[in-house]
Amino acid sequence: MHSAIIPPDFRLPPEQVPETVVEQLQHEERDECIRRIKRLLRAQDATLVAHYYTDPDLQLLADETGGHVSDSLDMARFGHEADASTLVVCGVRFMGETAKILNPEKRVIMPDLHADCSLDLGCPIDAFDAFCNQHPDRVVVVYANTSAAVKARADWMVTSGSAVDVVRRLAEQGNKIIWAPDKYLGEYVQAQSGADMLLWQGSCVVHEEFKGRELAELKRRHPGARVLVHPESPAPVIAQADVVSSTTGIIKAATELEADTFIVATDKGIFYKMQQAAPHKTYIEAPTAGRGATCKSCAHCPWMAMNSLTKLLDTLRRGANEIFVDEAIITRARRPIQRLLDFTTRRGQPVYGNNDA
Repeated sequence: MHSAIIPPDFRLPPEQVPETVVEQLQHEERDECIRRIKRLLRAQDATLVAHYYTDPDLQLLADETGGHVSDSLDMARFGHEADASTLVVCGVRFMGETAKILNPEKRVIMPDLHADCSLDLGCPIDAFDAFCNQHPDRVVVVYANTSAAVKARADWMVTSGSAVDVVRRLAEQGNKIIWAPDKYLGEYVQAQSGADMLLWQGSCVVHEEFKGRELAELKRRHPGARVLVHPESPAPVIAQADVVSSTTGIIKAATELEADTFIVATDKGIFYKMQQAAPHKTYIEAPTAGRGATCKSCAHCPWMAMNSLTKLLDTLRRGANEIFVDEAIITRARRPIQRLLDFTTRRGQPVYGNNDA
């Protein structure tokens, strides 16, 4: 088994990570904003899809207006099945691009086009294309958290819920892999699959901050708690997990496991849906403070926090922030996505059931 790391200058520098700013509205202002958004959604034949990591008010709004709250691929799938001519994507930019790739005939807009992703930003297409060209014998597998251009360069796109199965199958067929962009998820997939993988060095600013030593201390203080970890987390955190899974899998585990208390190592925006699914249970954030901590995220993505009620209202009023993807890129990027959908269908798994981005 072989592993290589791309030089560290492709990791996102801390100074490029924005401060996390969560919008605070007075009660009456919030309610009025929601009423106006609902009217505009109806008037513009628009469906709202929101990621699990966005503000609870946006998730609630999606639920109340017949929209959808899920992971990025399922958001795009729901948008494809919806009759609406406009998709409003509350998430980060690659999610809007994925929605456009799978729904090119629809208008796709977002509350803030500057809502990026450290994994996406840390995998620029020119550098990634050059690296792939250096290893033409390898199958290129990219995580959903990548730009449309990077997806177009790939042979396969995977989600955290499907990555191990896809890579294991490719390895069984004798393939060697280029993996991008998340090194922690890549290390986990490599350990589970035994595949020969070259790993791009990228990381999520949320999941990278979880600390193994402090997690062990927290577990000692809550001996009955079960630990739910997203595989974008560092290995010392994953090693202590009772369940390692995607966002959808984490929510499912909280409902199915008999424990009353869960320590959760992923973006704390997911607590809204976890509390809906199992309201009588207790959810504790996995620690981000400790040795080497910078608290760049404090368990909440600063780019996800750019989605807000007031920005959403302004976008709908102005008809702004539309996502455009070149038609040639759409054509190429659909192929690796379709391979994933076909793979999960053949295996008898839900096409969108246990995915994440």
